[in-house]
Amino acid sequence: MVKIIGIVGSPRKEGNTYTLVKEALIAAENVGADTELIHLGNAEIEPCIACDICKSTGECSIYDDMQDITSKLQEAHGIIIGSPVYFGNVTSQIKMFMDRSRPLRIDFKLKNKVAGAISVGASRNGGQETTINAIHQFLLIQDAIIVGDGAPKAHYGGTGVGGAKEDCESDEIGLETSRNLGTRVAELTFKINK
Repeated sequence: MVKIIGIVGSPRKEGNTYTLVKEALIAAENVGADTELIHLGNAEIEPCIACDICKSTGECSIYDDMQDITSKLQEAHGIIIGSPVYFGNVTSQIKMFMDRSRPLRIDFKLKNKVAGAISVGASRNGGQETTINAIHQFLLIQDAIIVGDGAPKAHYGGTGVGGAKEDCESDEIGLETSRNLGTRVAELTFKINK
């Protein structure tokens, strides 16, 4: 069975980013994937302290929820990361997650995992692409395989508009691009893992 992990990087419990990542995972399930949603807003994640212990041991010296999250990412075949736009970039929750993933990069444990990004801004051109670009850079450094949302939009990933909590529930473009991304991540994951 193919497993796809969806990561919600919003500090809000079930806001717009949650809505779009959930839509992507439902689309992946429709292709036959098993999915799991990880909400970083509910996780205890401390910032990286640059101790470099992971370079020698392969494990982070900080014991919090990152051990469980990195374990799940290693077992997964695909990853979808979602973040709201905070000043044109990812949230602090996503940034801490990225920084703390260094043990995964030491021997490229995310290599060839199919991955994509979703972002929600306050307007249609509200920083979604720069936020997705930050997620893509992280995934490239981890040696993952990045996909966008595919036809008919064929952009960087899922892009939603949301100022109020429920805005993305009626954002047809955001819903469509997120579903397309989930479908693409699942389809390519199945092809690679035959």
